[in-house]
Amino acid sequence: MSCLFCKIIDGSIPSNRIYEDEECIAFADIHPQAPAHLLVVPRRHIGSLAEVAGEDTPLLGHLLAKSAEIARQRGLTKGYRTVINTGADGGQTVDHLHLHLLGGRHMVWPPG
Repeated sequence: MSCLFCKIIDGSIPSNRIYEDEECIAFADIHPQAPAHLLVVPRRHIGSLAEVAGEDTPLLGHLLAKSAEIARQRGLTKGYRTVINTGADGGQTVDHLHLHLLGGRHMVWPPG
């Protein structure tokens, strides 16, 4: 498979892994937008949130729960942002579902 994140998951592309289990991995974003910017990625290839089906509900819950756990472990006690970009108009640049975990600075809305 030519998917960038699938190659990171299988180890053919190196990454700074922060967490991994049987369902997901988390690693540092190579273009961080905050002092803490991690990606939480399911091991199973799903192109985007738009492709999620009902049977994926437990996996989505797992991704969110692990993101909260990682945020606590990283000391993001003042808050953090989680983002899932979906499709080109939503800002998704890698066609593999992933959750951005950003923290370590005050976040503004709209993002910028």
